[in-house]
Amino acid sequence: MAVAELSPSHVRTQVYSFQVSSFSSRLSNRRRCAHRTPYSARVFCSVTANQVQAPIAVPTEASKNKRDCFGVFCVTYDLKAEEETKLWKKMINVAVSGAAGMISNHLLFKIASGEVFGPDQPVALKLLGSERSFQALEGVAMELEDSLYPLLREVSIGIDAYEVFEDAQWALLIGAKPRGPGMERAGLLDINGQIFAEQGKALNAVASRNVKVIVVGNPCNTNALICLKNAPDIPSKNFHALTRLDENRAKCQLALKAGVFYDKVSNMTIWGNHSTTQVPDFLNARIDGKPVKEVIKDSKWLEEEFTEMVQKRGGVLIKKWGRSSAASTAVSIVDAIRSLVTPTPEGDWFSSGVHTKGNPYGIDEDIVFSMPCRSKGDGDYELVKDVIFDDYLLKRITKTEAELLAERRCVAHLIGEGNAYCDLPEDTMLPGEM
Repeated sequence: MAVAELSPSHVRTQVYSFQVSSFSSRLSNRRRCAHRTPYSARVFCSVTANQVQAPIAVPTEASKNKRDCFGVFCVTYDLKAEEETKLWKKMINVAVSGAAGMISNHLLFKIASGEVFGPDQPVALKLLGSERSFQALEGVAMELEDSLYPLLREVSIGIDAYEVFEDAQWALLIGAKPRGPGMERAGLLDINGQIFAEQGKALNAVASRNVKVIVVGNPCNTNALICLKNAPDIPSKNFHALTRLDENRAKCQLALKAGVFYDKVSNMTIWGNHSTTQVPDFLNARIDGKPVKEVIKDSKWLEEEFTEMVQKRGGVLIKKWGRSSAASTAVSIVDAIRSLVTPTPEGDWFSSGVHTKGNPYGIDEDIVFSMPCRSKGDGDYELVKDVIFDDYLLKRITKTEAELLAERRCVAHLIGEGNAYCDLPEDTMLPGEM
């Protein structure tokens, strides 16, 4: 628990174990900080003497007036002061929408611990919620505060994307409306599309010009397209739709069939849409360095059972578990980020839904389509050119491409392409839908 030790001149102000202030000016005054940590305040945490302690908090001039903070994080740690840990990098800002949800509940602590960006990378978490979820968002921030992560330097919470996304260098867009009973896919595209259009505008207005964006909220491919179209000042290459969970599921099934551990499976590509038209590519994948079809000779299993198993894994999980995947989704987000900030192993690649502009595969040049990527570890990526195709793979890729083109027509009004009309080939399901 954080405790502020105050000078006598401040005794008239009641001090709680944590104080909350929100980004959003729309929040009522009762939600704002009743107490501002004074310049003379010191912050103590219950850390035993033999534990490694973070650098001493040095309140800066900015911290005296700062209101976009939570609890102990209201005292800004001045990483430019003499107390700065010499081996640490410069702090990065990570914005997360849907921050009070189940996926975020697993993800945020991985980020704060250093598992995602590394053990020498301090982070500031900027958490976006809604009026309805704000109390839960406070609870998330309290748990982060209580976890004593040395690398977690700031936590901010709010409901206004224009304030939460300010100076964000990573934006993890998880929050979205789930598909309800009787809702057509076209309806879901429109409802969530409006959310991601607004978030794209906010990123364009206030985020870092090189912000990396990972869209998780479904339908994530088209939501990512909407987001990037509404952020014209940010390179379209910086936007990703999460298909890493599909890749992980495919690797697992191939490993099970081959009787090996999953780390023997490489070069796994998910092509296309994050829906039941997605294409898990066993033609280019490898097991222990050998082509999958040399290890698993059952072509019928690969083309039918394996493919359908990956496409519908999320729905099966819901039937077993009673809810959609959260922990494994969070892990796949970590994997997706790590693939961009660490060099790709020689000869391997990873899957990500990215803008198709300039792609070498002949896919339409203005959709977000999952494709094989490699990275040098600088946050950027390049598309893999040394892949092969057969008639089976091309046919499946054409089908998922057609679905994404139809989705784009459904949201034309949100991406500046005139009036929308929906002619979806079929009402396909998302991998996590019943």
